[in-house]
Amino acid sequence: MTFDLVYFCIGLVLLTVGGEALIRGALASARLLGVSPLLSGLVIVGFGTSAPELVVSVNAAIDGQPDIAIGNVIGSNIGNILLILGLCAIITPLSVRPLALQRDAVTVVAASILFLVLAGGGALGRLDAALLIGALLVYLVWAYWSENFHSAPSGELHKAESEELTAVPKSAMSAVFSSLHGLILLIAGSQVFLIGATGLAHHFGVPEAVIGLTLVAVGTSLPELSISVLAAIRRHADVAVGNILGSNIFNLLGILGLSAFLQPLPIPPRVLQFDQWVMLGTSVLLLLFLYTRRQLSRAEGGALLVCYCAYVWLSFSVYSG
Repeated sequence: MTFDLVYFCIGLVLLTVGGEALIRGALASARLLGVSPLLSGLVIVGFGTSAPELVVSVNAAIDGQPDIAIGNVIGSNIGNILLILGLCAIITPLSVRPLALQRDAVTVVAASILFLVLAGGGALGRLDAALLIGALLVYLVWAYWSENFHSAPSGELHKAESEELTAVPKSAMSAVFSSLHGLILLIAGSQVFLIGATGLAHHFGVPEAVIGLTLVAVGTSLPELSISVLAAIRRHADVAVGNILGSNIFNLLGILGLSAFLQPLPIPPRVLQFDQWVMLGTSVLLLLFLYTRRQLSRAEGGALLVCYCAYVWLSFSVYSG
């Protein structure tokens, strides 16, 4: 068990450091190439924070661990809303502009429903993967077009996301080094992380799906946690919420799509019975919170955290079999 725990922690550190380095390197490269702050924030920062989830889920799929591959994505989406946004709202109430986030919040709910429909067959095949990736591409084109040509308020949100990171490399050589360095750390970290996670699951007799939905999901969500908490401390509420919405969209459409395309993924029974409904419920709950009072209050943040504690307890007790 000791070695498994060490592997888990080392992998977690490598994933976190690698994800940060990759985002900074990619963001610096985009700036040097003249890519707009809007597109940088929307794609590189908004989706780049999901790099650990991407590498871990793809590796798990290739290694024949579909429970971890799918559990990591579903668990991350649940944790992003209940744990990260709950914590951010306690730090500072997250006031948002409905028009700025309406598209992204609704897309998160729509993506969750799309997953439920595709998962109804008991597995995600390559056709399902193509539909997920196609939906992501449609979303990206729609988002960039609406913000760039119609001056949507959310355009300022994504520009702010690209400026939220500090210590971004200035030279081309530093940008390339940071990107490659981050990618290598992510790949190595994912391998070590998976060894530790599966070892802990076997030691405690816990199904891999449970580990994927909880420990792995929280571990790979650390980049989202750091950026969103930093944005909350700086009172950049739109960035905190927008980062989570963008990450959840990419998790479902991009990561699951790519993972299932490389290796068709059977859906764990407990995900069909329990977790997918929790994911949809949390997405709808967030949508209601954001549009009823145009903010996520401290009380609502506390309620989200309580819900996450209840979800973890149920995962390890009632639905651990």
